[in-house]
Amino acid sequence: MGAAADTLAGGFHDPVFQGQAVFRLVMDGMARPGTLQTVTDEAGAPAPLGAAAGAIALTLLDHDTPVWLSAGLQKSSVPGWLAFHTGAPPATEKTEARFAFLEADAPLPAFGLFSAGTQDYPDRSATLIIEIGGFDGADALKLSGPGIAGGRLVHPESLPEGFLRQWAQNHALFPRGMDIVLTAGDRFLCLPRTTRISAGEL
Repeated sequence: MGAAADTLAGGFHDPVFQGQAVFRLVMDGMARPGTLQTVTDEAGAPAPLGAAAGAIALTLLDHDTPVWLSAGLQKSSVPGWLAFHTGAPPATEKTEARFAFLEADAPLPAFGLFSAGTQDYPDRSATLIIEIGGFDGADALKLSGPGIAGGRLVHPESLPEGFLRQWAQNHALFPRGMDIVLTAGDRFLCLPRTTRISAGEL
């Protein structure tokens, strides 16, 4: 399939119903950080955008949400696909982005280059969607904070280098700061800025 065909392919066959279903998954994931969510609504996103990331993009992006893409995504059919299906304009600068997407193994940009919102308007921050290797890694991370009674263990695989250090700095900005969604294929989990992450067991 050529680039032009990739751009036009896919999308939700029932945008309202499927978009609402994915939106509920995202909201549940934000309310209960670290809980694995599975997307069953196929978005047909072109590689290297994963199934969950593609469905989230179709659900949350529109013509008022500038989106930044990592280098691997920019070189693919993804920019055209997003433009056709969502109307979201590309963000030329990271500070302009409301959403940012990284493919698996992409270098992690400095969080400080994205908008963290302001004290008066913390909701004007960016949300970063990062594709990782999976959620069955050998090393456990402990999550704590609002929506996580007693703590929760997650096992992300192939987190980008520097992620935990940058997350600690991001968490310290509260109420400012970015929210992050980790995706792997058709699964994802949410990390709102209120979440604390540490290595170890419960």
